[in-house]
Amino acid sequence: MPVSVRIRLSVLMFLQYFTWGAWYVTMGTYLMTTLKTDAVEMGAAYANLSIAAIISPFFIGLVADRFFAAQRVLAVLHLTGAAILTWISYVPDFSSFWWLILLYTLLYMPTMSLANAVSFRQMTDTERQFPTVRVFGTAGWIIAGLLIGFMGLEATAAPFRIAAASSLLLGGYSLFLPHTPPARTPVKLSDILGLDALVLFKQRNYVVFFITAITICIPLAFYYSLANPFLNAIGVENAAGKMTLGQVFESVFLLAMPFLFRKLGVKKMLLLGMSCWILRYVFFAYGDNHAQVWMLYAGVLLHGACYDFFFVTGQIYTDQRADVTVRSAAQGLITFATYGIGMLIGSYVSGFVASHNSTTVGNVLQYDWRHIWLAPAALSGVVMVCFFFLFKDHTRKS
Repeated sequence: MPVSVRIRLSVLMFLQYFTWGAWYVTMGTYLMTTLKTDAVEMGAAYANLSIAAIISPFFIGLVADRFFAAQRVLAVLHLTGAAILTWISYVPDFSSFWWLILLYTLLYMPTMSLANAVSFRQMTDTERQFPTVRVFGTAGWIIAGLLIGFMGLEATAAPFRIAAASSLLLGGYSLFLPHTPPARTPVKLSDILGLDALVLFKQRNYVVFFITAITICIPLAFYYSLANPFLNAIGVENAAGKMTLGQVFESVFLLAMPFLFRKLGVKKMLLLGMSCWILRYVFFAYGDNHAQVWMLYAGVLLHGACYDFFFVTGQIYTDQRADVTVRSAAQGLITFATYGIGMLIGSYVSGFVASHNSTTVGNVLQYDWRHIWLAPAALSGVVMVCFFFLFKDHTRKS
């Protein structure tokens, strides 16, 4: 792959994830502080991303892959998305906000697959070349968080406008990406939904893993929707910037994955990931912005381990258990289950748990954060114990 193409794709990944990171982490703080929503409404807003994740494969499979060049679809989606993000930043009520954020996520989620498709089509060795390009996406997310945090914009509508400007830039930039014409091959509904991968359910261990993957994403949603409002509520300065430490350590843990995978095997790696899940929420439950502030930092740092040790290991395990003919379908199925079904349920559950542990003092909602964080810790513990007893690791270590 020529250096010039590598640079163009790296810029694509940077802008792709900068746009997402600019508004997603701090949306909960904005909703609770500026629009005065309750936790249930906030959870409903975050659930929209999962709804979009469920629907977007239909768009990619039935439209983008068959009729239009990927870079042109990217341009249209991001340019339209920029207009919607700008509109979102001016709406004064939650009802309008909810519908607009649903519309925006329906536009954004397909662009993640399209950005990958543009990149893969230019590469001669995806296993070696794609990680060096994709890491710029993590850099974009980190810089977005640092920018929002250092400028003190977390409770304002400014992150949506910054994301809109980035989306506008990305939409125009997409027109200059390498041409990626549609495959124009027949696409079956089973391909889009990953139904060919259902053959994996003949393996008892994979069924256990699949159910675990869905259920562990329920407590995961607590972090995405509540961590930033929590840190701001207890007085942590530049919370959005400090939360990017999770992405920094995600990159570090990712480098250790090959070594740990060989030494520990699938089951221990998955258990390690889930144990990090529990520790993260326990640290949040008992940490504060004074003597126990180290617990808050530890909880944020553990996000990298939570993601890598469970999700990346799960993707590798799925690839190992699937026949070569259904590997792509299998990855699509596990993504549909986790970011779609699991996170959708979790977004609503997190909202209801937070609402249940809140009281109104005057006209201000106050939250019992300790009990809120202990709920996902307990749920993660139950999932981990069930997985420990039900899953048998028959994978061969090398």
